[in-house]
Amino acid sequence: MSTQPHWYHQKTSGRIFSALDQWSAEYGGDTVEAPGVIFDDENAVAPDVVWVSAERLVLILDDDGKLHGAPDLAVEVLSPGPRNVRRDREAKRRLYSMWGVLEYWIADWQAKSLEVYRREGATLKLFATLYASDELTSPLLPDFKILVAQLFPK
Repeated sequence: MSTQPHWYHQKTSGRIFSALDQWSAEYGGDTVEAPGVIFDDENAVAPDVVWVSAERLVLILDDDGKLHGAPDLAVEVLSPGPRNVRRDREAKRRLYSMWGVLEYWIADWQAKSLEVYRREGATLKLFATLYASDELTSPLLPDFKILVAQLFPK
């Protein structure tokens, strides 16, 4: 049996990537789907989408093609099941907090909602939970805005 994510998980990830990639083309930085992010020998992840500022990218992109440090923005799309939800909402959020991710989005394609966590001091704290009719903006991404509904398949 396949362990690949659900079709709508992939569609959501692709839409988030596309929106960020289009913004990056005009404003800078780089967006990648499912990159390898290595924090240290014991902590490595592959977020669904990341955005990295141009300044940071030159510091953390290694010759092996993986990021060896925190992206500015990490995005996870929830997979069904309590274990998956707990991993993204708790374990990965703690890891991203510890290693300096500035903003973390958790997209729930089933609920069509987006949790936005922003760095406050040394931790990522829930800033807002956005729904289909809400507009997503970010202080990391000047002039970036998108209706949350556009991030999810119909």
